[in-house]
Amino acid sequence: MLSIIIVNYKNAPLLRLCLKSLQRVISDSFLHEIIVVDASADADTAYVATEEFPHVHYLPFKENIGYTRGVNEGLKIAKGDFMFIINADIIPLEGSMEKMCAYMKDHPEIGMLGPQLLNFDGSIQQSCFRFYTPLTIIYRRTFLRKLPFVKNILNRFLMKDKDLTQPLAVDWLMGSALMVSKKAVEIARYMDEQFYLYMSDVDWPRRFWENGYQVVFFPKAMMYHYHRRESHGAFDILDAIFNHRTQQHITDAFRYFRKNGFREASYI
Repeated sequence: MLSIIIVNYKNAPLLRLCLKSLQRVISDSFLHEIIVVDASADADTAYVATEEFPHVHYLPFKENIGYTRGVNEGLKIAKGDFMFIINADIIPLEGSMEKMCAYMKDHPEIGMLGPQLLNFDGSIQQSCFRFYTPLTIIYRRTFLRKLPFVKNILNRFLMKDKDLTQPLAVDWLMGSALMVSKKAVEIARYMDEQFYLYMSDVDWPRRFWENGYQVVFFPKAMMYHYHRRESHGAFDILDAIFNHRTQQHITDAFRYFRKNGFREASYI
């Protein structure tokens, strides 16, 4: 069975769209459950999850518990052999989840699998990466990203030196859509809740790799993703002053490097 865990934060319209798309694309014979973790419950979201889609397991929290704890709360009650963690802004294409489950069943060495994410115009969204270094973050957020040698470094971080049209082992995957196996989670454990909103999707795959499980990008399954880079504003490095999401990203990044070290590391 597949447990689909949707982490939502104050966005009833997107949640409704996500649940409708799941209802449309999942075949009746595909055994699954849907868990909605509402990270800051409001009346509109509660109505969508309990009245419009009464088959959904609705898990509301009055306070904003953040992405990382939201994922963990969903994992704690999930009954499936595989768990598919998505944000409410994910729209899966037909057959995508079935393909991912089948691939993980055929490859038990894989603990985490990520689909190809698409923008709504059909263009490809980058969703697999090598691990960060502190310089990677600085380069991406400042004018330095325009320098030729920096472009080469960032292209490597974005894995543009690899064939991304085929399944590929990667360091980490964007947390907007992650499928994990129950067996792997039992070994690697839950996400680290010292990361409130960011970097938990970078830290978690490291523990899968450290415990003998592969992290794999799987482009044969495709999903639309309404991706808003809320931590990346218009002021580059000054976003650290003006953008609350940027401040949270920097805080979580500091915690990540303090935990995992500042040197470049890769499992691929």
